[in-house]
Amino acid sequence: MSIPFTLSIYIARQFALAVFGMLLALSGLVAMFDFIELLRRSASLPDATFGIVAQIAALRLPYIAMQILPFAVLLGGILCFWRLTRSSELIVARASGVSAWEFLAAPTLCAMLLGIIATGAVSPVSSAMLARAEAIENAYLRSGGGPLALNGGQLWLRQSDRVLNPQGVAIIHAYGVQLKGRQMSARDVSVFRLDGSDRLLARIEATKATLVKGAWQLDNARTIKPDQLPEPPEQMNLPTDLTVSRVQESFASPDTLSVWSLPDFIALLDRSGFSSIRHRLHFQALLALPLLTATMALVSAGFSMRPARRGGVAKMIASGVVAGFALFVVSKLAEEIGQSGSLPVTLAAWAPAAAGLMLSVALLLHTEDG
Repeated sequence: MSIPFTLSIYIARQFALAVFGMLLALSGLVAMFDFIELLRRSASLPDATFGIVAQIAALRLPYIAMQILPFAVLLGGILCFWRLTRSSELIVARASGVSAWEFLAAPTLCAMLLGIIATGAVSPVSSAMLARAEAIENAYLRSGGGPLALNGGQLWLRQSDRVLNPQGVAIIHAYGVQLKGRQMSARDVSVFRLDGSDRLLARIEATKATLVKGAWQLDNARTIKPDQLPEPPEQMNLPTDLTVSRVQESFASPDTLSVWSLPDFIALLDRSGFSSIRHRLHFQALLALPLLTATMALVSAGFSMRPARRGGVAKMIASGVVAGFALFVVSKLAEEIGQSGSLPVTLAAWAPAAAGLMLSVALLLHTEDG
């Protein structure tokens, strides 16, 4: 019993070293091309100095590593198992009666552990650094004013209305949304207050709205109720649980949000009337990352443990690389379909990894027992 355990630990160590080496190499290569692209974009912008560009590229590095991780597990696993097979270590182990399932358990668990660490520990750091990188990029490399500028400065949102009816909602539409530091203001604001049955209770027209702590501050607000004359203009506060950062985050990429804050933020988006499909899909994809890394480890083993004396080793390894990249492409394609709403979010995030796991197990069964 100690021999398979010792062998498993040895293979897991070789596997981890190969994966980390591949992760560093691939991340550095992609980061270099990303840095070159940032330099090209900053060539005609005098404010975007070399230091600013280098800072953006450095802040994006953890995000790049997160995206590269499945590839690193695939290529590192292929390199590890091919070297162990070429040196006849795996052949001797299998000839001595050790099943492939015994010495593959540790590398698979190692790959899954890497996915868990990436989701739980690296992802929050990556999201914070990516948010900072996008803020600097918006300030120096883009002519627009950030995510809200992409929507023409307009804002539509829905929130609970705790003033007229606890079961009702308030739908807010505003033009000319501007962000100054941690303050957001808008002009020509319309607020539609509805009850639980979506019947209009009142309409508020204001010349200006400012989002302060815990409320919308409405200037020259005129309330109009059905079958009644408009009320005189007044200063009014509309309670809200939104903040400037949350409004900005709702338009920003889900990659800039920590996995630990995504569930509460998704609930807030649903209450506010924003679409949460991208955020729910990103959250499920992060949860499925450990399964995807474990699948990549099994795929690399299934395509790289063929003895050299049988020939066709290069073809098998190339097939493994193609299969792994095809699995990654399918997962990204499923995410795109999920974002369109044509596929349930959970299915779009988990199905490719689960299907790849079953196919890799079938390949290993054929290789080991077929």
